[in-house]
Amino acid sequence: MTPLILNNPETAPITDEQFYQLCVANRELKLERTAKGDLIIMPPTGGTTGNRNFKLAQQLANWTDTDGTGIGFDSSTCFKLPKGADFSPDAAWIPLAKWHLLTPEQQEKFPPICPDFIIELRSPSDSLKPLQDKMQEYIDNGSRLGWLINPKNRQVEIYRQGKEKEILENPTTLSGEDVLPEFVLNLQLIW
Repeated sequence: MTPLILNNPETAPITDEQFYQLCVANRELKLERTAKGDLIIMPPTGGTTGNRNFKLAQQLANWTDTDGTGIGFDSSTCFKLPKGADFSPDAAWIPLAKWHLLTPEQQEKFPPICPDFIIELRSPSDSLKPLQDKMQEYIDNGSRLGWLINPKNRQVEIYRQGKEKEILENPTTLSGEDVLPEFVLNLQLIW
């Protein structure tokens, strides 16, 4: 299944609070919102993709607990990006210093912050181009490192601030580089 996009006219924008309340009232749906205000209804994942997402989040969570310099998030977390989009990456990480700048209410709702690190996992029904656009939007909003993992092709696209996208064919691991020092994602658990 592909995402359903509901075009929202610019003459009747949905406020941040209305979007939040819409999401709360429809918890069974995974909703995102583009910077121009269109709503995206994401389909649920299948079993294989769900397990891959779990393995991604598990590895990031284990490193985050050991490292202690930041906070990690799973695919249920929606972030209000600086340029207006509300997106839920499959996994994300934010340094504690940035997280603690947010008020408790901001932390509780959709945090108005762009994660420093994000992962998107392409499921079999996902079109590649919208995911690539989303990855670039994360970078444009302040993400320092992002991985678009494509199990179907055993390919990873690496997005970095101020650099061209790098494409890796069938890597066995990925390095968190200077954003997540000493974090190594084992892709053998994902492929």
